[in-house]
Formats: sequence, structure tokens, C-alpha cells
Amino acid sequence: MSRIGRRPIAIPPGVEVRLDGNEVTVSGPRGTLARRVPGEMRIRVAEGIVTVERPTEAKPHRELHGLTRTLIANMVEGVASGYRKALEISGVGYRAQLVGGRLQLSLGYSHPVEIAPPAGISFEVENPTHLAVVGIDKELVGEIAARVRASRKPEPYKGKGVRYAGEQIRRKAGKAGKIGAKK
Repeated sequence: MSRIGRRPIAIPPGVEVRLDGNEVTVSGPRGTLARRVPGEMRIRVAEGIVTVERPTEAKPHRELHGLTRTLIANMVEGVASGYRKALEISGVGYRAQLVGGRLQLSLGYSHPVEIAPPAGISFEVENPTHLAVVGIDKELVGEIAARVRASRKPEPYKGKGVRYAGEQIRRKAGKAGKIGAKK
């Protein structure tokens, strides 16, 4: 049996989980999330705990068991406390700022890069080189953070660009120079 799938999900105070067929709706203090889960999985909500059970030991059911449980657990955690993905910008003249709710990045291009947040996502700029993507949907927060990082990926020689907070960039040595190259 799936080690992840069989773990129960505790529902924190202030969070409500509703089932409507194979549609799971989770509401809490930060908002509401809804997701359609595979119809074969049996989801039970009782006494502040959500459990996910699979009908058989067939491979497709085993594959969906842990996934379904994790998706529901991420929804519960998102509406209760939310998700935050921090990013760092390094490079001379590289900076971020908020302009009317949109993120404006100066990344060495001839023009600033503007990213509009989709519904449910917001940007926080602590200082010009540190920003965060905040929201209740874990999948969407990660996707938008990856889109911001892709606007100027860190390069391996000087490490300039946008990277996740704490991300280690593998550095290359660069040219060996003209040592002993006299001919």
C-alpha cells in the first residue's frame, strides 16, 4: 500500500472540505480551491480527517492513490497558510519592482520585462534583488516562479540572473587564458 496515500489529512480549524462526486472543494481563511480528482478513488471526510482509498491493487490505482492524497493535502495547506516561493536576482543593474500590481524586471535587456500575476497570485518585492511569488495554489505558485526565473536564467560563468532562494548555481571556470601560448 502507498505510504503517502494511506496517511490521513488533518483538517485545520477554519478549513472546510466538501465533496461533490469527484469534485473536491476546500475553503479556508485564505480562499477557496476546487479540483476534480480521479473518480475511482474513494475520498472520505469525517471528524476533521480526510482519507483517500483506492479500489484495487491495480497499477493505475496504485499510481493515483498517493497523487490524489497529495493534491488534496496541498489544497488544505494552501487555503490554511498559503505558499510562497522566494527568488533572488544577481547582476549589476538587475532589479525588480512592482508597478501597479505587475512585476517589472530590469534584467539587462533593452526593455523591462513585465509579468502580470494571474488570479490568486501576488508578487512581493522586499528589496530590488529579492522577491517572492505568493498564493494559495501550490502548482500555480511554482509555475509563475518558474516563469519569472526563465526571464533570465542564471548563467554559469558569473552567476548573473534570476534564481530561487538558496539555489546553488554550478559555476564554470571560463577561459584558461593565454598561459604558455607563445609561439
